[in-house]
Amino acid sequence: MNRILIGLSVLIFCFSCNQKSLEFPAEPTGWEILETPVDVSLRGLSPLTSDIAWLSGAKGTWLKTLDGGKTWEHGVIDGLVEVDFRSIQGFDAEYAIAVSAGQPAVIYKTSDGGKTWKLKHQEGTSAFLDGITFSDQKTGFVFGDPVDGKWMILKTVNQGESWFAIPNLPEVVAGEAGFAASASSMIAMGGLVVLGSGGKESNLHVSKDGGESWKKFKSPLIQGEGSQGIFALTGLSAGEIVCVGGDYLEDGMSQANIGVFLTASNDWVEIQSPPSGYRSGIAYFSQAEWLITVGPNGSDFSHDGGLNWKNFSEEGFHAVKTGGATGSVWASGANGKVAKLMF
Repeated sequence: MNRILIGLSVLIFCFSCNQKSLEFPAEPTGWEILETPVDVSLRGLSPLTSDIAWLSGAKGTWLKTLDGGKTWEHGVIDGLVEVDFRSIQGFDAEYAIAVSAGQPAVIYKTSDGGKTWKLKHQEGTSAFLDGITFSDQKTGFVFGDPVDGKWMILKTVNQGESWFAIPNLPEVVAGEAGFAASASSMIAMGGLVVLGSGGKESNLHVSKDGGESWKKFKSPLIQGEGSQGIFALTGLSAGEIVCVGGDYLEDGMSQANIGVFLTASNDWVEIQSPPSGYRSGIAYFSQAEWLITVGPNGSDFSHDGGLNWKNFSEEGFHAVKTGGATGSVWASGANGKVAKLMF
C-alpha cells in the first residue's frame, strides 16, 4: 500500500511539474530577430513548427529554415527575379506552394525542398492574386482581386497539383478589392471559408459550406478609400473571426482597425481598446490564448479574444503566423526581416 501511495505521489508531482512548465506569462516580451541571407520584402510566411518555416517575397525569393532560423536555404523561384511571391504555404520540409502578386499571376509548387519549382497554374493578364489558405493537407484556396465584377477564387483538392475556379462567387461592389499585404485576408477552417475586403467597401464574405454559397456582412473597419479596410483575418476555436486592418497610409491611426465577428450569430462584437495603428497581419497563438497582430509601427497582443489590445513591441512587420502546435509564433517584414515571438 505504501508503495502505491508513493507511486501516486510521484505521478502527481510529475504531473504538477509538467502543468507548470506549460504555463505562459501574462504577455509576450518582444521579438527575437533572426539573421537571414536576403534583404528583400518578405510577405509570404508559413511556419510549420518551431524549427521549420517557409518564406517568400520580392525578386522571386523563397527561403526555408529547418533549425529555427539558425541557417537558411534560399533561392529564386523559376528564375522570376521580377516577380513578388507574397503568398506561400508549406506542408513539410519538401513540399510548398508559392503564389505571386501582380503579373504574371502564377502558382508554383516544389516537392524537393525548393531545389526546383514547377508551374501549376497561371491566370490572365488582368489577374492579381492576394493570398492562399488551406483547410487541410489537400484542400486549399487562392483568392484574387475581382475580375469582370466577380471575385477570383481558385480551389485545389490535391495539394495544389491543379486548380479550378469555384462556380459560385461572392458578390462584389465597384471599388471593392482585396489586399496582399500579408496574404492572410482569406482563411479556411474546415467548411468555413472567410474573405475580408477593403476599398470602397470593407466586407466579410462568409461561406459555411466550403465555398458553395456565400453571405456578405459589412465590417466596422474604416472603408471608402483604396487604402482602407480588412488586411488580415484569423479564426478562434469557437468560430470567431478576428479582422485587422485600417488605412495603410496612416500607420499610427487606431480608429476602426479591428473587428470581431461571431459566425454562430452573424454579429460583430464591440471593441473596447484597439491595436495601436494600422495592422497588416494577425495570428492566434492558441497555447497561450493570445492574439498577436503586427504592422509597420509595432506589434500588439490581446488575451481576451480581441476585445482589448496592448502594444508590446515597436518592431514592425508585414505578416505573422503560428508554427503549428509547437508553441511558436513567427513574423516577417521588410529587408529580409524575420523574427520569433519571445515570452
